[in-house]
Amino acid sequence: MFLLLIFLVAVLPVNTEGEKIIDGVEAKPHSRPYMAYLQIITDNGLLDSCGGFLITRQFVMTAAHCKGREITVTLGAHDVSKRESTQQKIKVENQIVHPKYNFQSKLHDIMLLKLENKAELTPAVDVIPLPGPSDFMKPRKMCWAAGWGRTGVNKPLSDTLREVKLRTMYKETCKYYPNYNYSLQLCVGSPSTLKSVYKGDSGGPLVCAGVAHGIVSYGGLHAKPPAVFTRISSYVYWIKTVLKGK
Repeated sequence: MFLLLIFLVAVLPVNTEGEKIIDGVEAKPHSRPYMAYLQIITDNGLLDSCGGFLITRQFVMTAAHCKGREITVTLGAHDVSKRESTQQKIKVENQIVHPKYNFQSKLHDIMLLKLENKAELTPAVDVIPLPGPSDFMKPRKMCWAAGWGRTGVNKPLSDTLREVKLRTMYKETCKYYPNYNYSLQLCVGSPSTLKSVYKGDSGGPLVCAGVAHGIVSYGGLHAKPPAVFTRISSYVYWIKTVLKGK
């Protein structure tokens, strides 16, 4: 899961694990009102967390590997260790994992969460637009990722929302991930820097020009970029079907 270390075999050994913000900065409070903090009770009864983002008043998008026995979503949060007046805590009524999600390959790592109640839209809580099916994000674009994940390999999860600017890369940059699929995933983060996402950031969005184009899926050992994000534009038709209740 998000704290799980998965060993993959490729030309070079590569490890993949759930994600966190490395070498980023603290976000301006409530500047990303679509962000959702997921408190998860795992199938084993343990506590865990993920990121996510609000796409309609009743649906949050996240990674499929963030599924649990029970999930509570906090919207409008900046410091999740506090009970901020802007926060809305809503239980998840239904966890809808993509039918082709594969835990081992991490392909189709996308899930929609239907909330028990609709969110109240405020300056601190708002939805983010999604790409169309033809909005195929190309390499060399500068985007942003955000989350409450770890700020360093051996550091704890962050209480406050952090963000980092990342560049989308050519598919060759992710060639050491044996299951990487360019049509279904985004390769994000320059190997020449240490800026990345890491443990605790799983499920959060990759935002490019105000649109959510990716979902944090997995990354390299010790947070070494690039990381792999689910490509949202490849799932638009499935998303629409779920939102319509079909």
